[in-house]
Amino acid sequence: MNLNLRQAIIQRMQDKSTDELEQVIEDSLGGDDRALPGLGVLFEIIWEHSDESAKKAMASTLKEHLPAAAAT
Repeated sequence: MNLNLRQAIIQRMQDKSTDELEQVIEDSLGGDDRALPGLGVLFEIIWEHSDESAKKAMASTLKEHLPAAAAT
């Protein structure tokens, strides 16, 4: 069976409880960059299943917490 990275991540997460999923996210934050694709897949799922107000709230939170661009 030939799985791509997205499918492999989804398959790995499918049987986890809510608490386990939260722990996976917490453990991945600020850690090794190898966790970033997995977080991206999880965020993609969250985004695709969020309503417009939740998307706006997430985008606003992201905008508020991104560092300002360095002056050139």
